[in-house]
Amino acid sequence: MTRKTSGPAANTPPKRSAGSAPKASTRKSVKPLVAILMGSASDLDVMSEGAKVLEDLGIAHEVVVTSAHRSPLETAEYAQAARDRGLQVLIVGAGLAAHLAGAVAAHTTLPVLGVPLESGPLRGMDALLATVQMPAGVPVGTLAIGAAGARNAALLAAQILALSDPRLARALSVRKAEMTAAVPGLLRRFPEGK
Repeated sequence: MTRKTSGPAANTPPKRSAGSAPKASTRKSVKPLVAILMGSASDLDVMSEGAKVLEDLGIAHEVVVTSAHRSPLETAEYAQAARDRGLQVLIVGAGLAAHLAGAVAAHTTLPVLGVPLESGPLRGMDALLATVQMPAGVPVGTLAIGAAGARNAALLAAQILALSDPRLARALSVRKAEMTAAVPGLLRRFPEGK
């Protein structure tokens, strides 16, 4: 399993050789609240779209490569330990059979947001169906295929966190107002003058 911490949580101390004193840091390490998981490092281009949204909102997060098929025990252990580590929402991207979100959801009671990824001959439709068709009792909130799904998963994670974080709720309101202001409105009326 590969783990990369991003956002405010990226303030990890540098490695030091034995006997050297740690350097004083003025930045406080922040525990990640959201994890972005994917089955392969090749999924990073798409899933980083979600990470950018979290960074824009100042949400501490980590990015993890783990596989439902190639590292099933590590995936289960990660999901089981997520709540105790302070994580609150898990965003999970996978293509093809897309079992990762379900495998993660089977081992946690945290919200799991699935992002089907476009790969293979079915262009993500297989991943969409595998992610959305979870059995009762193992919920996975499923977003759109690809980068739009990754961005929306991050926004949905932020909205979940904002239920108990007024600063984040305000930031989301500002973001939505900016999005609304960017819509041009009426461009033309036909016939003219009416």
